Amino acid sequence: MARYTGPSTKIARKFGEPIFGSDKDFEKRNYPPGQHGLAAKRKKAKEYGTQLKEKQKVKYMYGVLERQFHNTYKKASRMAGQKGENLLLLLESRLDNVVYRLGIAPTRAAARQLVSHKHITLNGDVCNIPSAHVRPGDTIAVRERSKSLEVIQSSIASAAKYSWLEFNADTLSGKFLNVPTRNEIPENINEQLIVDIYSK
Repeated sequence: MARYTGPSTKIARKFGEPIFGSDKDFEKRNYPPGQHGLAAKRKKAKEYGTQLKEKQKVKYMYGVLERQFHNTYKKASRMAGQKGENLLLLLESRLDNVVYRLGIAPTRAAARQLVSHKHITLNGDVCNIPSAHVRPGDTIAVRERSKSLEVIQSSIASAAKYSWLEFNADTLSGKFLNVPTRNEIPENINEQLIVDIYSK
């Protein structure tokens, strides 16, 4: 299986920030993984290395593989506006990410699993494609038979609110009001580094 299924804290430590969300283990050991940890003599990162690291970070963050990520970048480059911002907006419009943002799942990986296992509907129809593109005005909801799932109930209790989404906790349904602006996306991402590496 190509998708990374190992310990998420190890990846977060590699990038020096909790890219998968709140992580108690990362807080205890927020230094690079490996035998030597903080004592290791790290070489100064070169320009290409910095760009590659940023691309890898975003790929892990959104749970996207290289080919899918590259195709998304090519689609973003054909759109009007800045390539880097378009890339992030396309990633934010993925169904699994919207499910995560609505608070239906605690992490993007959990959201991806809920979608894959047919617990989520898009505009009233069951959709099991995590990469499905969500458009403004689309309705995302939890399938009727899945509303009692413990992971969904516990996640909703601590969900964050976002201005481009509307969520009804009683019906477990939400609406994608509009595509967010770059300033509204809270993740620490330098998208220009990704544009630079693909422009070589």
